[in-house]
Amino acid sequence: MNSIEPRLEMTGISKRFDQTLALDNVNLSVSAGEVLALMGENGAGKSTLMKVLSGVFPPDNGTILLDKKKYCPTSPLEARKRGIAMIYQELSLAPHLSIEDNISLGDEPTSWGLVRRQTMRKTAKDALKLMGHFEIDPRRRVDTLSVGMQQIVEIARAMAFGCKVLVFDEPTSSLSQEDVKRLFTLIRHLRSSAHSIIYISHFIEEVKEIADRFTVLRDGKSVASGNIRDVSKEQIATLMVGRDISELYPHSTHTSSDVLLELDGLNGIEKPKNANFTLRRGEVVGIAGLVGSGRTEFARTIFGLDPIASGNIRVGTLKGTATPQSRWRQGVGMVSENRKSEGLAISLTVADNITLPNLTKYGRFGFVSPKAMNQASSEWIRRLEIKTRTPVQQVIDLSGGNQQKVAIARLLESDVDLLLLDEPTRGIDVASKAMIYDIIDKLVLKNKAILFISSYLPELFGVCDRIAVMCRGRLGQACPVSELSEHDVMLAATGASI
Repeated sequence: MNSIEPRLEMTGISKRFDQTLALDNVNLSVSAGEVLALMGENGAGKSTLMKVLSGVFPPDNGTILLDKKKYCPTSPLEARKRGIAMIYQELSLAPHLSIEDNISLGDEPTSWGLVRRQTMRKTAKDALKLMGHFEIDPRRRVDTLSVGMQQIVEIARAMAFGCKVLVFDEPTSSLSQEDVKRLFTLIRHLRSSAHSIIYISHFIEEVKEIADRFTVLRDGKSVASGNIRDVSKEQIATLMVGRDISELYPHSTHTSSDVLLELDGLNGIEKPKNANFTLRRGEVVGIAGLVGSGRTEFARTIFGLDPIASGNIRVGTLKGTATPQSRWRQGVGMVSENRKSEGLAISLTVADNITLPNLTKYGRFGFVSPKAMNQASSEWIRRLEIKTRTPVQQVIDLSGGNQQKVAIARLLESDVDLLLLDEPTRGIDVASKAMIYDIIDKLVLKNKAILFISSYLPELFGVCDRIAVMCRGRLGQACPVSELSEHDVMLAATGASI
């Protein structure tokens, strides 16, 4: 049962960075034994607000009370010791260390300069038991665990510090459906143990399932709060974007023409296995499947990132293996699911990232014109509503959703004919998703071809003309969406039917 009095209260929180007002008089509260959904578009201020809470930034104005006592941490470590823990989308574990090492990292028990290993192990076991995971051996190395199990270790580390408030930042974006179920079971367990949970997600279905209350931020302001059961999914989306999104998915009629991509008996080193596939101009073909099924390896092999063991790939009239550089020249572009490590050069500017594949277009005689690069990038910043101060801002400074828009803008600026999109809407708010779906629709109407990989079945059915299911590295036949149901796809993805 929820506590009547809030455990955490943030009142009138404001934060400015140079000329940008990131937070403007924001209010938020969460009680013990309650899950609060924090929602908003990319750039709405969610991450900045949580960085204020976790001691990364001091607020310019406002007050924070934790258990009715003033709370103003000067560092994330101090915040953690006061009972506030952040569980980020990209986990902050040391993969080469054991579970027990990670749980005590930064606060190792010592005697006479030596680490008390038995005490560390007991701390780890106790933290794991708090979450109902008696079976996990704290001596295991973190890099031997699945992503879902690594997330449990991250939460256990928070438990070991005596955390009262846990903030989950897009926790399910890299999880399988089974891992999502386990995470929700764990969150309910934590709620029943009187922990306070702040849950950040763009998946409205998840929020409706797991949250008790919600707070929506828009343009750095808190615009709505209430009980989650009192609002519909459509109302939440409207609150987030400030306008009604009546049509999330386009309904244009696509007319396919000649084959642009053809695979014949394609085998990767491990995955895919004997894949046969065709993709025509003027159509979107979706690839469904569970995490680990081989969907990403499928796209990487086509783009030349992973080697081919046997079989053939034909792009247009060109047949055989290729490097990513030659694929770009052939008119093939890819948006990776892992944008930070291989999808973007995050230390470079927005303009650099958008124009990188074809720098000769922006200069002469081996020199490039920054002015031309900035002009080209500014057009996509405007059209995709990328929230950046300037084209020369570093990509690492953008929110995850805006980084994803930059990755997509690079393909649009290069005007590729074949787009390989691997989880292109992961971590993106509903308005940005609607924009990307509309862009995909317009590209197909211009006779482009799109391979669309997604874990989210509603968008596959909303965007694609045909869907193929991958299971354990094997790709099933691509069937028209009108002949499939989500139930059919899930059966095929789990190996019950393919």
